[in-house]
Amino acid sequence: MGSASHRAPSPLRQPETISAPQRSKRALILVLLTIFFPGSAQLIAGNRKLGRLAVSITMLCWVAILGIVAIYFIDRSILLGWVAHPNFQMFLIIVLGTLAVGWFIMFINTLVIIRPKMLAPGMRAIVTVFTLAAVVATSGVFIYSASILNTGRETIVSVFDEGPAFDPVDGRYNIAVFGADSGSNRDGVRTDSVALLSVDAKTGKTLLISIPRNFQNARFSDDSPMKQFWPNGYNCGDECIFNAIYRNAVDQHADAFPSTVKNVGAQAAMDALEGTTGLSVQGYVMVDMAGFEQFVDALGGVTINSGGWVPYNGKRYENSTVRTHWFAPGTQTFTGKQALWFARSRDFTDDYHRIKRQQCLQQAIIKQFTPQTILTNFTSIMSAGEQLVETNIPAGQLGSFVSLAEKVSSQPMARLTLGAPDFARNFSTYPDFDELQERIQSVIAKQSQSDTKKTEKSESTKKSEDSSKSAESSESATSSASEESDDSSDINNAPKLSNGSEQEFTQPDGSPITEEYLVQLEMAGYTTRISQIAANNDECSVP
Repeated sequence: MGSASHRAPSPLRQPETISAPQRSKRALILVLLTIFFPGSAQLIAGNRKLGRLAVSITMLCWVAILGIVAIYFIDRSILLGWVAHPNFQMFLIIVLGTLAVGWFIMFINTLVIIRPKMLAPGMRAIVTVFTLAAVVATSGVFIYSASILNTGRETIVSVFDEGPAFDPVDGRYNIAVFGADSGSNRDGVRTDSVALLSVDAKTGKTLLISIPRNFQNARFSDDSPMKQFWPNGYNCGDECIFNAIYRNAVDQHADAFPSTVKNVGAQAAMDALEGTTGLSVQGYVMVDMAGFEQFVDALGGVTINSGGWVPYNGKRYENSTVRTHWFAPGTQTFTGKQALWFARSRDFTDDYHRIKRQQCLQQAIIKQFTPQTILTNFTSIMSAGEQLVETNIPAGQLGSFVSLAEKVSSQPMARLTLGAPDFARNFSTYPDFDELQERIQSVIAKQSQSDTKKTEKSESTKKSEDSSKSAESSESATSSASEESDDSSDINNAPKLSNGSEQEFTQPDGSPITEEYLVQLEMAGYTTRISQIAANNDECSVP
């Protein structure tokens, strides 16, 4: 054999030894190699040391990708937890930026190896454009992804608190949700919508407790600074309703709270929720009504099954002072503005009607807040979130909550209103706290019993398979149907759509109710008739 110096020159390393068509083919091959396996072009046609380094990094990246895919299929909640954590997001931003720069360098080096001056003029332009497109599709996408991820990280850091994540109490996370109205026509902040979201940390089964804004005599937790001012509950008469607690704490008792509490109004309302419901409240989320529209739009809208006619204000009708427009019964997909009207409307009805509609919207948003929705609308959701939300939940908690949200969205949600229709209409004024807390614990217990029944049923089924397979199949179907009935009627006490058994209103000629007919009734002053027709507009569900 001859020595290395007498070997035939490699056409990949010495393009001057091959024909013009072969040089063109070589150029395209080297660009393709850089796209799909960075460093391989350098190994076979350029600086081998640089190529070995780039190939090693490329192989490491592929191993990481395969590992991520494996984790996704084994337990994707782990992956979601990582991605939602600000520190991991910063790590990804650095990695993406570094890879983008490194890939760009490899493309530049590949062009040097190609030696464009040796290509035919036409092919030189083709290779240059092809390489630029490849740079945009690789390094450009990485830079764009890092930018989007940084936007999300900045939002999370600015919205969420610092500090360690907290553990569930008695196996549950209890988070207060406040709908705040701080418009220019308001004096300070009003928590017009108050709810407590109680979630089983293992199963994701959720109890949504709504507190009417006019709930009186709310109790404060024993460790609350408000307890010293209101030892027997918030009970100064008609003025001491639940949505006034926030302002009372801010205006009169702010000095009583520790300096570490960044929002004494929200903390006071949390303390009132804890003392009233008997559940330990660990955090709060305050949703600003002004940003609610943008957030719903960022999610792509929300879909609701509405049971009745729901009024909202719009453009005034010609030759009248009437501005009332109506959402018709049936399946509705709302924009942000429409969802806000649906949640806040109480014309011709009352607060209890809109509470039940708010529960539907909250459930619909939770159901739609999936990883797929977040990824599809990430930028718009993050942009809306910074204007929408104030919270004391630590940023480190977000990862576990994102993974828990998947369980929540797939489970039935029980709903309870601390007033009509779940309690007597005057219950909000004269609450029986023993009855209230017993009812809450009863619903939670039924949710747990449902899981126990399913486990016992599964074990019983396995034992009886050998003895009577056909009989077991029949009994299983009956048991399953009964169990589903229990879940829908006893645990998930969401309002059901009208099944026709109740009175159905029609126009005088027997035709169905229309928006035009309702407008005519209001123009004629028949508001009582409108109230009768709208009386079931609190019946709604999430499809």
